[in-house]
Amino acid sequence: MKNIIYVTGHKNPDSDSICAAIGYSELKNKLGHTGAMPVRLGDISKETRFILDYFGIEEPTFLETVKLQVADLAIDNISPIAQDISLKKAWSIMKKNNVKTLPIVDENECLMGIVSVSNLTSNYMDVWDNDILSKSNTSLENVIETLCGKAVCTASEVNLNGKIIVSAMQPESIKQIVEKGDIAICGDREDSQEMLIKSGISLLVITGNHPINEEIVALAKENNCSMISTPHDSFTTARLITQSIPVSYVMTTENLVYFSSDDFVDDIKDIMLETRYGSYPVVDSSNKVIGCISRYHLISKNKKKVILLDHNEKGQSVHGLDDAEILEIIDHHRLADIQTGNPIYFRNEPVGSTSTIVASMFFENGIRPSKKAAGALCSAIISDTLLFRSPTCTEVDKMIANRLSQIAKIDLEKFAKEMFKAGTSLDDRTAEQILHQDFKVFNINGMKIGVAQVNTMDLESFSSRKDEMLELMNDKVKRENFNLIAFMLTDILAEASLMYAAGPDKEVISRTYDKPLENDSVYLPGVLSRKKQVIPPITAAISK
Repeated sequence: MKNIIYVTGHKNPDSDSICAAIGYSELKNKLGHTGAMPVRLGDISKETRFILDYFGIEEPTFLETVKLQVADLAIDNISPIAQDISLKKAWSIMKKNNVKTLPIVDENECLMGIVSVSNLTSNYMDVWDNDILSKSNTSLENVIETLCGKAVCTASEVNLNGKIIVSAMQPESIKQIVEKGDIAICGDREDSQEMLIKSGISLLVITGNHPINEEIVALAKENNCSMISTPHDSFTTARLITQSIPVSYVMTTENLVYFSSDDFVDDIKDIMLETRYGSYPVVDSSNKVIGCISRYHLISKNKKKVILLDHNEKGQSVHGLDDAEILEIIDHHRLADIQTGNPIYFRNEPVGSTSTIVASMFFENGIRPSKKAAGALCSAIISDTLLFRSPTCTEVDKMIANRLSQIAKIDLEKFAKEMFKAGTSLDDRTAEQILHQDFKVFNINGMKIGVAQVNTMDLESFSSRKDEMLELMNDKVKRENFNLIAFMLTDILAEASLMYAAGPDKEVISRTYDKPLENDSVYLPGVLSRKKQVIPPITAAISK
């Protein structure tokens, strides 16, 4: 399992979600917990893009799921073998690596078949035709390697296209069965050696490492016959020579069962139960073999490790969270429904931004954040507190933001104006992009409620798109079974929000703020914070 700790904010990430993950990853790595990596669970907003570009920060990698995948397991990193190596060599590799299956690849290292112990043992149990070397296109190099031999002479063109014969009879008797191109196994009888060479054999194997007469060698060269010498006796040589055939001749190529590194462990379990092979090749996205996996690897599996930032609600978190190991949660929202199997480090503070907590942890540990991290964290505090205008803002937020601004070398007022200007333009975004830019799902007393929030510097400019937005919201209510979807269009300068409502329980908004909905919307002066001024009063209204 790769030593990665995924540090993630919530789905539909806002600036605090992204920046807190970036900052906390740096802190964890500086504290010695190497492998902490910031990730995102969705596209970043225009505001966040401005922040990352301004401070030269790389956009976090998108994390689709934390369900365990094959790539997360400590699979056997067995190098695949070429299709032309001998059966004997393949068996040696299996014994050395204590495996029962080897993947076979082509010249591009792409999977083309597998060879298993059963493929090899059949070499001992089955009776091969004596022309097996010809049928399998066995190379002279394989024969030499398999017989632990050495080349005495090599023909200009080596074609092992005949049958295997053992010279265990009188030369005249052998002469009746030998044919041009045959492969002959012979001891130190020079009369037999001479007769075999003159008969046009392609290869003469001299057993027992007996000295070879120079005249015999010269005769072999003259007749374009290859000759090798082996220390084995004739019986052993005859038994071993068929092990020189290439694995391509016995490999399995049809109905191959193999897995991709992206496959989920839960999905491959059933396949393993159905097929019950000893091990299975694993390939990457290019079909190149990266190892093998067996049932043992599933038993000894480790979960992906995650740290949650800026949320503690399952519906807002990464897909597959139940299959992951949550190490920590750092948040500034209400306690929700995430459960863990073991005690974890949980830090929840009533401040305006998760980035405030992360920055505090830097200073508590006597660590100075980098200029990039300080800039990101400071930007997130400005964003979440609307430059300290939000009712969620605390004195701690202000103090931390000022300290970070000195490290990042930015003027808070000037930078905030640039950031909000870059982030609040909605002209080039579709209604769906706007709705999901910062959309959170809450389960309140059994009701499924979605609340989206987008900042702007001009409420009136969005009025022409109201019908389009409400239509989209109502469609989402029906498709995803929401009781209520609220869309907050927050004017930073006017310090007010215009809220649209859709769904069968949209009147909850009227009860919450004691104001009637007019054309499914209501103007709410002073309402800037979803966390403090929307979710708590909605919860109270539903609970009545």
